[in-house]
Amino acid sequence: MTNSRVCVGVIVGAHGVRGEVKVKPFTEIPEALDRYGPLSTDDGRTFTVKVIGAAKEQLICRLDGLGDRNGAEAMKGVLLYVGRDRLPALPEDPAGEEWYQADLIGLEAVGSDGRSYGRIVAVDNFGAGDLLEIAPAPGVETVYLPFTAETVPEVRLASGTVFIDPPYGIFETDEAPEDGERRG
Repeated sequence: MTNSRVCVGVIVGAHGVRGEVKVKPFTEIPEALDRYGPLSTDDGRTFTVKVIGAAKEQLICRLDGLGDRNGAEAMKGVLLYVGRDRLPALPEDPAGEEWYQADLIGLEAVGSDGRSYGRIVAVDNFGAGDLLEIAPAPGVETVYLPFTAETVPEVRLASGTVFIDPPYGIFETDEAPEDGERRG
C-alpha cells in the first residue's frame, strides 16, 4: 500500500509579526522544503511555501495568504504534505530497504514467532526518535514501539510486513519471557 501524500513537515509555531512560521522539516535536505511546490494540509488547504531562514533545526517559512502573527499562531501543529509524485523516485532496491515512512502505514507488525501484533497506523516522532504506532485490533488502544534496528529488524514492503521484536510489557497480552531471554 502506498500513500498518495507524504508528510514533509509540521508547523511548530509563529515567527515574528508578519505571519512567518517555524517548520520542523521531515525531508532529507531540510532547506529543500520549498522545492516540492505547493504543500497541502489535512483540512484541504494548499500553501506555496518559501523558506526564508533556519534556526535550531527548524525552518523559518512564509506561507502565501498568511500575513500576521495571529494567523501564524493558529497554524501551530498543522502537518504539511506533498504529493508522492513530486518526491524523488526511490532507487530500485530488490531487498526493499529503501522506502518512505508513509509506506509503512497499513503494514502488518509480525513478531519473530509469527504472531501478528496488529497494523501500523502512524509513524511519529515526539522529539526522542521515531515511533511506530501499532493498532493491535480495531477499537483497541494503540501501542507505540520505538523504531530502532533492535525492535524493528526488518521491513518487507512487498509482503506488507514489518517484523518486530518488542520489549516485554509493551503489548497487554505479553507473556513473561524466560530468565534473560528476549521474546524474539
